[in-house]
Amino acid sequence: MADFGFGTGDLEQMYQEVILEASRDPHGRQHFAADLTNEDAHVGESVVAAQHESCSAARSHQFNPTCGDEATIHVEISELEPHVIERVVWDGQGCSISQASLSMMVDLVEGKTVDEAMALFQDFHTLMESRGKGLDDEAAEERLEDAIVLQGVSKYPMRIKCALLGWEGMKDATARALAQQ
Repeated sequence: MADFGFGTGDLEQMYQEVILEASRDPHGRQHFAADLTNEDAHVGESVVAAQHESCSAARSHQFNPTCGDEATIHVEISELEPHVIERVVWDGQGCSISQASLSMMVDLVEGKTVDEAMALFQDFHTLMESRGKGLDDEAAEERLEDAIVLQGVSKYPMRIKCALLGWEGMKDATARALAQQ
């Protein structure tokens, strides 16, 4: 990743600020998932409805047992080809990394075709596998926009799953929505 003339410490501080800002003001977050801590909640009974006409909707619940992060991702896919991700919203709780990653993912994939969103998923997955080295592909770095700041997370294997939580949910929910068509 380019350093834009900053020192390593300056970049780390800038990245931390971007992550904290994204987790403080998360995009796409809505409260819709059942409260699983409530004994009256019935797991698996949430209703999935599309807000957009001629869209298929699906949800995926993801849980990271190592740290307790969890998120339910709701995706709406257009029925016409090329299939477009018309809406992505999520509900959940977790660390600033998981919340920031979810927020950045919403900004990146909403309005994109499913193929474009899956390419972004792959770019982000590759970034998380880089062990802090980043990507060798400048075009991929540009496609990831602000999500590239999560490169530092890839140095810490225990935190990678936090960053991938929402992305895995988006991929699963997208596949479920397409299967309904």
